[in-house]
Amino acid sequence: MAKTINVQQMKDWANGILASTDEFFTAHYKAGICSMIEKILHESKNYNGFMFINNEDSDHGTLGYFTRKYF
Repeated sequence: MAKTINVQQMKDWANGILASTDEFFTAHYKAGICSMIEKILHESKNYNGFMFINNEDSDHGTLGYFTRKYF
């Protein structure tokens, strides 16, 4: 049986984690959240890009790179 989810709720949840400075939300953890939310947004045709929360801290692969907000 197929179930549905609310895409906006998932995006809000992901954005909250990605913006968090909690020490448990590592770069690897946030990378997984990014992969998950991008898949949901693309599959539901709701992908509208993202922005880095701090452009000065956005080097590829760093914690800052995954500290972002999806639209």
